Amino acid sequence: MLHHPPAFAVSLLVCAAFSAAATAAPQLPGAEVYEHYCAACHATGQLKAPRFGDRKAWRPLIAEGQAMLSRTAIRGIRKMPPKGGHPHLSDLEVKRAVAYMANQAGGKFKTHE
Repeated sequence: MLHHPPAFAVSLLVCAAFSAAATAAPQLPGAEVYEHYCAACHATGQLKAPRFGDRKAWRPLIAEGQAMLSRTAIRGIRKMPPKGGHPHLSDLEVKRAVAYMANQAGGKFKTHE
C-alpha cells in the first residue's frame, strides 16, 4: 500500500474541487432563461400561461409570494411541467426567471442575480 504525505492528499482534494467548479455549467440570468425556455408559452399565452408583462394576469400570482411562485414553477402546475419542461435548468435559474417575469408585471421580487 502506498503512503502519501498529507500535503499530497490536500493537493488532490484542491485540484478536484477546482476541476468540478470549472466544469459546472454557469447559472443563467433570469432574462436569458425566460428568452430561451419560458417565452415559448409566456410570450404567447400558450396553454393558458400568464403572458409576459400582463399585470392583470400576474397580479394573483405575485400575491402568492416569491417562494410559493418559484416552488410552483420548479414543481410544475396544471399544463406546465416541472421547470417548464426543461429539467436541466437549476432551481436557481428557474427562480431567476420567475423573478424576472413577475417583476416585468409589477412585482418586486428579489432577482438572485
